[in-house]
Amino acid sequence: MNSLRQLISQTAIYGLSSIVGRFLNYLLVPLYTYTFSAGEYGVVSEFYAYAGFFAVLLIFGLETGYFRFRQKPEYATEAVYSSGLSFLMLINLLFVAAIFYWQQPLAAALHYPDHPEYLLWFACILALDAMTALPFARLRAENQAWRFAGIRLTEIFITIALNLFFLLLCPKLMALYPDSIIADIYDPNLGVGYIFLSNLAASVCKLLLLLPQFRAVSLELNLTILGPMWRYSLPMVIIGFAGMTNEMLDRAILKVMLPYDLPTNMKMLGIYGACYKLSILMSLFVQAFRYAGEPFFFSYAGRADAKRAYALVMQYFVIAGVFIFLLVMLYIDLFKYFIGEEFRAGLSVVPILLLANLCLGIYVNLSVWYKLSDRTGLGAWVSLAGAAITVVLNIYWIPLWGYVGSAWATLACYGFMVVLSWLLGQRYYPVSYPLGKIFAYIGLGLALYFGNQYLLQNYQWNVWLSGTLGLLLYMLAVAVFDLRPLLRRTSR
Repeated sequence: MNSLRQLISQTAIYGLSSIVGRFLNYLLVPLYTYTFSAGEYGVVSEFYAYAGFFAVLLIFGLETGYFRFRQKPEYATEAVYSSGLSFLMLINLLFVAAIFYWQQPLAAALHYPDHPEYLLWFACILALDAMTALPFARLRAENQAWRFAGIRLTEIFITIALNLFFLLLCPKLMALYPDSIIADIYDPNLGVGYIFLSNLAASVCKLLLLLPQFRAVSLELNLTILGPMWRYSLPMVIIGFAGMTNEMLDRAILKVMLPYDLPTNMKMLGIYGACYKLSILMSLFVQAFRYAGEPFFFSYAGRADAKRAYALVMQYFVIAGVFIFLLVMLYIDLFKYFIGEEFRAGLSVVPILLLANLCLGIYVNLSVWYKLSDRTGLGAWVSLAGAAITVVLNIYWIPLWGYVGSAWATLACYGFMVVLSWLLGQRYYPVSYPLGKIFAYIGLGLALYFGNQYLLQNYQWNVWLSGTLGLLLYMLAVAVFDLRPLLRRTSR
């Protein structure tokens, strides 16, 4: 129980950097959607979709490999870290050099011939993020959650400050003082490029804050260690790439799959990308849990009650995830103001995407079976099967239903992966998950959501009264059936 409490506390700390911190970053969405048109914002959605794929490729799954191999007695922890970090630095420097050399033809191929700098900036952002992945993993492994959170928050605050400076302050100063120094540092024609520049500057500052983690080791490629670690980690690249296909493919291909002209397709992409942000609370919760959960799963694996703990973690994860679903959907009339009016045409995808991200979080919990049984190759096949579903359904459903088809494809993919991962887990690393309670809480959440919709549409209930009542009913059910029994057990 003490270890479970540690997992909860560290999830809360990581949540400070990922949920709370990125929620602050999420508050930039109104700035973007009220400043730029849907077509312009579509450029941002497209580039960050591409970035997701390359982020996976450039880390090579070595985060998970580091957690696994630092636990093996035959390998020195420092040597594992040093070899992995040296490899990432070498590969990412070569990646930036390649993009620098071919940036103009690549920009032309993506229909951005006037802005090849976008590609170079993104290459630098991706390389910096990949090179700092292992130092962050080391902080997590050594339970330095507060330092992890502090650096992440600093990066986010710098991003926010620079976005506000370039997109809000500079245009006003230019209008008031057209001959001032601002004219030398601000170019209105760069537009959404300032979003990318702000991200790049914040990534540089993050690297500087992590320099002690670079100087603390002697950088060297130990192939005796790197070889086995790379072979273990490579399936994680496939898993991660397949995961990015599930998460990002829709925004990467909507521009070419929607049956309209290019400007209209970019507008639809911008609407979908903005509405996707309204499901960000769930995805940030999943991310925070992943940060704390992965080292917890590995460190707890050898204990007699490990499987019982994993089942309990799953139960409370679902409880929290359904709460987030209800919080967003019961108060959607408030959350919708985070995006500009032009973007609200896509609000129908929000509940679908929230449920999809909840399924993703359940899958993250279930993935313990292939990580602890060293069957990462089999886990890769699960992710590839999900990616295949994503590709096929997007190809069929986007021309029929537009971006709504993409949302349903995401939910179908993650739902399939949950079922398949559970079936394989019961064979290779069986855990007695409380399926009855899991389905009951998900069912209760859906019933409260649809009940709220029925009251609003047929009886014109006050939206705040109806939403608050639904949320209180859910919290009451959790208190009666889970919190009260848990408090009784801990008090004994």
